[in-house]
Amino acid sequence: MNELVEVVLPGQVEPEGLQIRRGGAVPTPGPGQVVVRMEATGVSFAEQQMRRGRYYDQPPFPFVPGYDLVGTVLTGGEGVAPGLVGTRVAALLKTGGWATHVVVDAADVVPVPDGIDAAEAETLVVNGVTAWQMLHRTARVRPGQTVLVHGANGGVGTVLVQLARAAGVQVIGTASARHHDALRAHGVVPVDYRTEDVPARVRALAPGGVDAVFDHVGGPGIVDSWRLLAPGGTLVAYGTAATRDATGSKQWPVLKLLGRVWLWNALPNRRRAHFYNVWAGRALSKARFRARLRADLTQVFTALQRGDLTPRVAARLPLTRAAEALRLAESGTVAGKVVLNP
Repeated sequence: MNELVEVVLPGQVEPEGLQIRRGGAVPTPGPGQVVVRMEATGVSFAEQQMRRGRYYDQPPFPFVPGYDLVGTVLTGGEGVAPGLVGTRVAALLKTGGWATHVVVDAADVVPVPDGIDAAEAETLVVNGVTAWQMLHRTARVRPGQTVLVHGANGGVGTVLVQLARAAGVQVIGTASARHHDALRAHGVVPVDYRTEDVPARVRALAPGGVDAVFDHVGGPGIVDSWRLLAPGGTLVAYGTAATRDATGSKQWPVLKLLGRVWLWNALPNRRRAHFYNVWAGRALSKARFRARLRADLTQVFTALQRGDLTPRVAARLPLTRAAEALRLAESGTVAGKVVLNP
């Protein structure tokens, strides 16, 4: 394909307001850059927030969304190792992935092992790195511990529960009833957040508290997550899904959550609270950030090859049907990640 096709988010629109832009020239890489021919990109919660103008540091409209991608290096600019051309890679972008061809700094791409399907690999880029780092770098889980995962059927949650089980951790996961059989198949104890009293049910399952809670919801419920921790436990907050459809400042929910985290950590107690951000540390040291990303994503791909992970591709749709893909991802009816192909 020698034509650039990309999806543009023009403003705060419904999914059907996305625009397909065709006919542009395939970009040329600059020094230290590569052009990646996209094979799979995905719909994450970030795009759902961005179309509402609710993602806390999104760029001004219009822009091309797409938090991550998997593809093949088509060309490299000056200073790029020739051997990188033709390599299948993954990249974490934040924006720009919903396009057939994407310019990426060569230092930001991570090789994808042979034999892994592009769409399956795509489900493990931002979701896999997020899950791995929250488990092993932030919460530092250990075998025999018990954790609570909110949204255990979601993009991050699906990966998180599998990695936790592979690490010898007991998992309680919240999800609607339609996803409970799939969670049980992974060894997860499911809790229906729609019909059950979640705090009461978790306390019944773990009377002494849980060793970690992974909470992407935020809002008032974050207080329950904190209270469910055992002594020495860790709360990992990594989103504000509860305010996706809210109005007003998009920064305020995050700032409020950060304030809670700071306050809890300032109190004399044996529990810890963290706000996880996959981009943390990049501004201070790009080299360290890139090395950590490469190491952790490689660990995730290794877990896939080992059989510890079963990628959940909720649906595969062509890039030109991005509106349908976004609508499906927002429906709450799917498990795993909706993937877009060229």
